[in-house]
Amino acid sequence: MPDITQEALQSIHQMMVDFRRDLHQHPELGFEEHRTAAKVSEALRSYGIEVHEGIGGTGVVGVLRNGGGNRTIMLRADMDALPITETSTHGYTSKHSGKMHACGHDGHTTMLLGAAKYLAENPLFDGIVVFLFQPNEEHGLGAKAMIKDGLISQFQPDEVFGIHNLPGAPLGEFSSREGTICASESLFEFEIFGQGGHASMPQVGVDAILVGSELVQALQTIVARKLAPATGAVVSVTEFITDGQRNVLPGHAILKGDTRSFTSQDRNEIERLMRQIANGIATAHDVRIDVRFNTEFEETVNALDQVKAAMHAASGISDQVLPNRARMSFSEDFGRLSAEVPGCFILMGNGTEYPNNQPLHASDYDFNDDALTLGAAFWARLVSEQLPQKDS
Repeated sequence: MPDITQEALQSIHQMMVDFRRDLHQHPELGFEEHRTAAKVSEALRSYGIEVHEGIGGTGVVGVLRNGGGNRTIMLRADMDALPITETSTHGYTSKHSGKMHACGHDGHTTMLLGAAKYLAENPLFDGIVVFLFQPNEEHGLGAKAMIKDGLISQFQPDEVFGIHNLPGAPLGEFSSREGTICASESLFEFEIFGQGGHASMPQVGVDAILVGSELVQALQTIVARKLAPATGAVVSVTEFITDGQRNVLPGHAILKGDTRSFTSQDRNEIERLMRQIANGIATAHDVRIDVRFNTEFEETVNALDQVKAAMHAASGISDQVLPNRARMSFSEDFGRLSAEVPGCFILMGNGTEYPNNQPLHASDYDFNDDALTLGAAFWARLVSEQLPQKDS
């Protein structure tokens, strides 16, 4: 088995730094990653890798074959940025107002490109490697669009892996877990149709604010009293919109919010209870309440064999490996892929010092360039271990 280490990729470190910082200066939102996709495609072709463009809109897939094996491993990176105005002070800040790479997707893309270059020059594997560069992860639409465009049926991966950086975790730390690692995200909306009226005569109408306030309170009982303790579910009302004025009681209101859960059973139960609560309150006040519940991200679930493989590869380049980390409450579009193919989602430490420990989506967050060769080495080692050469 070839001994692939972080040091083996030091020769391309500066290339990766330059590429990552260029992406950081030119962030593109979901399904708008035209420049990013073009640069990724150009880089892959320069490495001699077969390129497929326009999958799922702006998605890019690179295919590298070696030996006679047909086993296929898919490695995924996300490319999109966020609608955030950057407040960083380094020398490569976003050139596009209101857009920035505040989640590290610039680093994820670059790490995978570094691994692609290394493996193209050092084909220490027997089989097929599919390098997946996905658009629109932030809104949970990119993986779905690529799958709809035939991603799985065309490239037929046997397994799929993805990495996300984790601010605040030490540089060099790799962690994952079997089963659910990231929560689902469902967006909900309650639309209340009451009867507006004069603020001095509330008895004449039905105040939508009062009805909405009861809803807000009642929704909190779902996690507190209806689900088993320690489920990790979250229900948050994030918007309360009415047509009221200074002396006008509103007859119409909209409540919007977000819920997270770690199992489809809890997710379905939350939706059922929301509709039950809305029906009860609507009946009590003789109003109509329409409920909309849309799951943007499903739970991300890791398969045991792929977790073992990822953690074994990580242990070859780091002594900071956590194979049974705690679940994360954020959501990930990788869950769409691991629902189709056995997979593993891995978290990699971004460092504990500013700005690499700033929260994801913070306006002064930055990916840690020291993690680039570490991540690329992990990818290369994982490929060599999962697709071993026959003489190794």
